[in-house]
Amino acid sequence: MLWCDKNENILEWGSEEIIIPYRSPVDNRFHRYFPDFYVKAKTRNGTLSKNIIEIKPYAQTQQPKRNKKVKVTRSYLSEVKTFAVNQAKWKAADEYCKDRRMNFLVLTENELRV
Repeated sequence: MLWCDKNENILEWGSEEIIIPYRSPVDNRFHRYFPDFYVKAKTRNGTLSKNIIEIKPYAQTQQPKRNKKVKVTRSYLSEVKTFAVNQAKWKAADEYCKDRRMNFLVLTENELRV
């Protein structure tokens, strides 16, 4: 957040200010998704870029792998549920952004170099 405040190319930013409805695959009901950041920035070529950004651990962006030799665990089921809900949220966010000529990005520790 400090980076956004000090970067002269960031024209506007906010944290968890946008609400995007999505249908959860877990209970088939609508829920509200609050992406981590909204950032409006000036690009290198001088155009404006509006972005919705979600920050997640890399592991939560990958489909869980099941070891077929081992019994299904609670941990595995929790990972599957988290992945499915994240996918539903991100699909809704992507559609929201496309309708508004915005970009949707999911960043992990790999992109953030953390």
